[in-house]
Amino acid sequence: MDDSYFITPIARHVWETKYRYRNNAVVYDATIADSWQRIASTLAAGESSREYWQARFYDILHNFKFLPGGRIQAGTGTAHKVTLFNCFVMGTIPDAMDGIFNALKEGALTMQQGGGVGYDFSTLRPRGTQAYGVGSVASGPGSFMRIWYSMCATILSTGARRGAMMGTLRCDHPDIEEFIAVKQDRTQLRHFNISVLVSDDFLTAVGKDEDWLLVFPAGEHAVAGEVVLRDWPGYQHPVPCKLYKRIRARMLWEKIMRATYDYAEPGVLFIDRINQLNNLYYCERIHATNPCGEVPLPPYGACNLGSINLTQFVKEPFSEQALLDMTGIGITARSAVRLLDNVIDMSNFPLAGQAAQARSSRRIGLGITGLADALMMLNLRYGSQASLQIAQSVMQTVCHAAYQASVDIAREKGSFPSFHPDKYLAGAFVRTLPEAIRNGIAQYGIRNSHLTAIAPTGTISLLANNVSSGLEPVFDSEYSRQVLGSDGNYSEYHVVDYAIACWRKMHGNASLPPALISAHQLSPSDLLQMQAAIQPYVDQAISKTINVPTDYDFIAFRNLYQQAYDLGLKGCTTFRPNPVTG
Repeated sequence: MDDSYFITPIARHVWETKYRYRNNAVVYDATIADSWQRIASTLAAGESSREYWQARFYDILHNFKFLPGGRIQAGTGTAHKVTLFNCFVMGTIPDAMDGIFNALKEGALTMQQGGGVGYDFSTLRPRGTQAYGVGSVASGPGSFMRIWYSMCATILSTGARRGAMMGTLRCDHPDIEEFIAVKQDRTQLRHFNISVLVSDDFLTAVGKDEDWLLVFPAGEHAVAGEVVLRDWPGYQHPVPCKLYKRIRARMLWEKIMRATYDYAEPGVLFIDRINQLNNLYYCERIHATNPCGEVPLPPYGACNLGSINLTQFVKEPFSEQALLDMTGIGITARSAVRLLDNVIDMSNFPLAGQAAQARSSRRIGLGITGLADALMMLNLRYGSQASLQIAQSVMQTVCHAAYQASVDIAREKGSFPSFHPDKYLAGAFVRTLPEAIRNGIAQYGIRNSHLTAIAPTGTISLLANNVSSGLEPVFDSEYSRQVLGSDGNYSEYHVVDYAIACWRKMHGNASLPPALISAHQLSPSDLLQMQAAIQPYVDQAISKTINVPTDYDFIAFRNLYQQAYDLGLKGCTTFRPNPVTG
């Protein structure tokens, strides 16, 4: 067998257990090159210039230059009836028992095929309110989240691919305080990530130390007491909402901050900014994200992901002449857009609604990985001003190349069905694109509504010989890591960071690269600044966890979230070691 592409045993293990195509005893992929050829040939099959695009797709897959999402690598060109999409947000949950359990069934079918799912639980009436028609009392969103948790655990016990869940709740839902505390018990909802949907009005109320109203739609029933109009998921227009409680905004914000300081959850999503910057602001409303937060999606929304491995574009690494091949990155981005666009037509979908939503918007999420390793190979310390500038330039190159490629594909194949030229071009993000690209969109349309997102890339980065993940800093120069095998047992591997391994190959084991800086040496502010440098060229969002030392001051911690908002980010997630999550 050809092992030449694997320079670390863990990379081979990941391929063998996750991405190598076999059907029972029959092995189809003799080598990783066979896997690349399988993906390239399948995704080029519908092209008029099939051989040309097959060669182009193979070229960007070769040597891990471009890493499609794990579902794409595992399922494309196989007999497995699975989705090629990593990310889903499920439909709006109706506030009725039959609708709730139908939504649960849809989640189970999606997770069975390996999709991670996001849900907004804001549509469920608060604990203790009257359930009209049956004379019972509602148990609230938290109780139904536990049913979803049980479903997820059951699906995982069948050996299905692991799919996590995201649960969100509005900051003005009457059960928000209970939601904030729901994961402070280590036995509860471990398969959920949870995030609060924080509005601009709420943050304004926090700043002014004003009262904050906790409300819920009154529905068709007359209610006593104060009623206010609110936009609410599940309704086309503002609806009368009953006032349940009046609290100080600062007190609620303090509870959110204390919970995430002590227990690492909930995360915070700046939901108004997400919707204001949504390219499809004119035809959809977003209330949730996929489990890792990099893809905000409407009900039944789906997105397929891929990442450009920046380490493969560093020329003369570690030398004084080291530089990044921006032209090569742009060329790769253009081919990657076509590859990911073709995934939409090749994929199965667990639900008809997901297929319809994916094909009407043709969302893709092209991002980067190996940033920290590439910076080290360029002799730049992660977090330095020079590193922020190069990271921003890289993402600008990827973004603009991706949008131009999507215009070119639209000229050939047509725009996504929900495209409305004037409204799309009026979008806040689209207005920031270069004039030439905007003129191209006006003339030819665009194939994909959204094009960029930064995913966590944990497993596919291991496959690429342990390059640093996404835009995260290097975890450590070397460490031990446990990975799950196909037999259900864990294996432990000694892993060396990709850039460190390259350095040692050139210089021996006597020293480490001068530009090496690991995650624990960086301040939380450094990490936020890197995320903020890239965000202007990401039309969706960025999966990034800000690691915080145990002894980090709480006031400084709270200020990180204000800083994230002020820097224009779409959300913030932090992790501080704690008794529940370790």
